Amino acid sequence: MSTMQEYIVNNGRIFTGDSERPFVDAFAVSNGRIGALGSLDEVQASLRGEPEMIDLAGSFAMPGLVDVHAHLGLGGRQLAFELPVLPRDDVAEIAVKVRNWSKNLAPGKWVVGGIVGSTVMDDLTHIDLATLDEAADGHPVLLRDDTMHNRWVNSAALEILSIDETSHAPEGGSYVRDRDGRLNGVLTELACGPAEAAVMDTVVDVADFHAQAFTTAVKTLNSYGITAVQESATMDYALRTLHDIDEAGELTAHVVASMPSRPFLEEGINGEKLYDVREQNHSNHVHPTFAKYILDGVPMTRTAALIHQYRCNHPGDDPNFTGKPLWDADELTSSLLALVDRGLNAKLHATGDGAVRMILDAVEEVRKRRGWKARFHIAHVEFVHDDDLNRFTELGVVPDASPYLWFPSVMQESMKKQVPAETFDRSWPLRRLVESGATVSGGSDWPCAAPTPDPWTGLATLVTRANPDPTVTGQLNSDEALTIDQAIAAFTRNPAEAMSLGDETGMLRSGMSADFIVLDRNLFTVDPATIHETTVCRTYFEGRLVYEADGWSRERL
Repeated sequence: MSTMQEYIVNNGRIFTGDSERPFVDAFAVSNGRIGALGSLDEVQASLRGEPEMIDLAGSFAMPGLVDVHAHLGLGGRQLAFELPVLPRDDVAEIAVKVRNWSKNLAPGKWVVGGIVGSTVMDDLTHIDLATLDEAADGHPVLLRDDTMHNRWVNSAALEILSIDETSHAPEGGSYVRDRDGRLNGVLTELACGPAEAAVMDTVVDVADFHAQAFTTAVKTLNSYGITAVQESATMDYALRTLHDIDEAGELTAHVVASMPSRPFLEEGINGEKLYDVREQNHSNHVHPTFAKYILDGVPMTRTAALIHQYRCNHPGDDPNFTGKPLWDADELTSSLLALVDRGLNAKLHATGDGAVRMILDAVEEVRKRRGWKARFHIAHVEFVHDDDLNRFTELGVVPDASPYLWFPSVMQESMKKQVPAETFDRSWPLRRLVESGATVSGGSDWPCAAPTPDPWTGLATLVTRANPDPTVTGQLNSDEALTIDQAIAAFTRNPAEAMSLGDETGMLRSGMSADFIVLDRNLFTVDPATIHETTVCRTYFEGRLVYEADGWSRERL
C-alpha cells in the first residue's frame, strides 16, 4: 500500500460529492485526510514545500463508495473457500459442479457453496435431493440460496443433523417437503443454524478461517471502490476478527457492525449478551453501533409479512394468508426503546410491506418517547405501501435499498409467483422515497443474489431499472428510476450519513478521511446502460493506495 504522507491529486475530472462544491480541479491529502480543494494553484498554495503529485491524466475521481448492507463473513468465506454456484444454474448444472468439487475433498469433508437461485429452490423435490446425493459421492453438502435465509443440504448432511421424515423443525424455521410430502433437503430460516454450526465444527483453525474470510471480503470491497461498509449480521466472532485485523493495521475500510438482537442464521450469543461485548471490540475503524432485527423472512418462501394476500400456488394454500411477522408489535416497540436507552441504533430487515409498516409504527412510538437520538434503517424496502412512503422522512428512517436483488438476480421471477400484482408492480419505490426527502442508501446484501459486491451493477440499475444482463430481460417499475446524481448519492454520502460516518467519509471535503477512487469513465457523461461495466483503476483509503487494477500503474496515472 502507498504510504505517501502528503500529495496533490490533479489533472482529471474530480467529483467531490459535496453539494457546496461538487467538482474541483485538485485536492490535497495530508496524513490520510483531505486538505484544500479547488484549483491547482489554490491547493498548491495551501501546502509548504514540493508535495508529490498524483496526475489523473484526465481520469475521473470521486469519493470511495459506501455499502450500507453486506455480510462480510459469508461473502469472504464464499470467495476464499467455497464452491461457486450461479443463481441461474439448474439442478443438473449444480450437480456437475458438486461432483467436480467433491473429487478434490478428503472423505467426509463438507461441500459448501452457493448461490442457488430462488427459482431453483422453489421447485426442488426428493428426486432432486437424490441427484445431489449422487453428485456428492457420500460427502455432506450445504448450499446457500440467493436470500441467505435458506439452505439446500443433501441426505448425508440431514443424517449428521439427525433430520428424517419424522423430524420437526425448530420454531422460526422449517424442513421443506415437496408435493409428495417428502423432504427435499431445503432448510429455511432458523433451521439453517445447526447446519452452519455442523460445517464450522469441521474447521481445524477457526480463528485463521475467519481472518482469511474477512480479509478476503474487505480486499474484494476495495477492488470495487468500496471504502466503508455496514456489516449487517455481526456475530461475536466477527467483532473479534474485525477488531484484530484493525489492530494489526490491516483493515482497509470503515466497518459499522450490526449485532443480531435474536438468534439468527448462525449460532452464537445475541441480544444483550452480544451488546455487552461490543465495546471491547470497538477500534479505530470498527464501530459496533447497530443492532440487527429480523421482522420477517423472504417472499419466495412466503415468510415475508405482507399487507395483501399471497398468490395461491399449491394445493391447500390459505387464500387469506399474508405471512406472519416474527415480532409482536408491542414487543418490538419495547425492544427498540431499550435499545435506544443503550445508545444503539437499529437495522431492521423487512421484505414485506406489512413488516415495513410494523417497523414504522414502532419507530413512531419510539420517536414520541425518546426523540431523534437513534438511527433506524429498514432493509430492503422492495415493498412499501403508498400510505407509508412519506413516513420514512417524517420519522427519519433510512431506506436501505438493495438493487442487486433486482438484476441480474432471478429473485424477481420467484417473487412474482408469490406476491400479489398490486404489491409487486409497485416494487422498489425509490424515486418517490428520494423525492419525499428520505435518505435512500444503497447496499449489496452480498453474498445474497450475486457472487460479488459489485456496486456498479447496482448503481446502474438505480438509473435504468433495467437488467444489464441480456439473459434476464425487462425493466422493473421504470417510473421509479433515479437520476445519476441521486444514484451516486445513494452509494456515497447517503449511506455514510446513515451509518453515522457522514463527518468521516462519503464525500471529498477538507478534514475528512481521504477515501477516494479513480475510474475508467466519467459517470456523468457515459451512457447509463454502460455504468455496470465501470472499472475501478485505484482505491485509496485514508490516503493510502489499497487497490490498483492490473495495467493501471503509477506511470499511467
